[in-house]
Amino acid sequence: MTRDWDEFDPEAPGERAVGREMVDESTGLGSVLAHTYRGEVDRETSWRARLDSTTNWAVTVIAGILAYAFSSDRVSHAILLVAMLIGVVFLVIEARRFQRYDVWRSRVRSIQENLLATALDPSQDVEQRDWRRELSESYRAPRMQLPFSRALSHRLRRVYLPLLVALGVVWLLRLRGASGSLVDAAGVFDVPGVVVLAVVGTGFLGLAALAFVPDAAVASEVDEAGDRGMLDRKQ
Repeated sequence: MTRDWDEFDPEAPGERAVGREMVDESTGLGSVLAHTYRGEVDRETSWRARLDSTTNWAVTVIAGILAYAFSSDRVSHAILLVAMLIGVVFLVIEARRFQRYDVWRSRVRSIQENLLATALDPSQDVEQRDWRRELSESYRAPRMQLPFSRALSHRLRRVYLPLLVALGVVWLLRLRGASGSLVDAAGVFDVPGVVVLAVVGTGFLGLAALAFVPDAAVASEVDEAGDRGMLDRKQ
């Protein structure tokens, strides 16, 4: 008998818990999703490698600049300011890559939670009633679900804020070791030291606000969700 697909409800108990059928019989959908899952895991792994590559390059470049900055007393402290700017550039690049990585990760987690978990324990219901509808929409119209601001905030908390703060501390120690006052030593070319200190301080306050203030109430939950691959969900 031909099925009326116009009346199909992916949230119906028998449809959303399709993983239970995999325990009793081999289904066409289960086979398709098994192959799909392998492909999505491969894509997720590939983008995870890109994320790690960006982080490694950021650390390597900044470490090289630090080594050069302390190779001679004649090297200007401004090179450390350049290192901070480079760190911010890598942060933006990594946040964009994290958005794309989240697309594949969210699909993998959806299949794990709602298909594989139900197949392993049919007594439990799925985690998301509308998981089939959401996964279908993700394939029909792929888009980045994680906002750039949240991706930026997550990578700041995880990697770049500690790295940039360490650079800032090293920069201040370098200034304290110079002759004269801290303010005078902070000057760069014709730019007064007080202006340089104000700009750097404002920049760090902005980064801290971006990392913690918008999601202060859910910061820990977001980080834990990021580890489980669930950042695409609304907090």
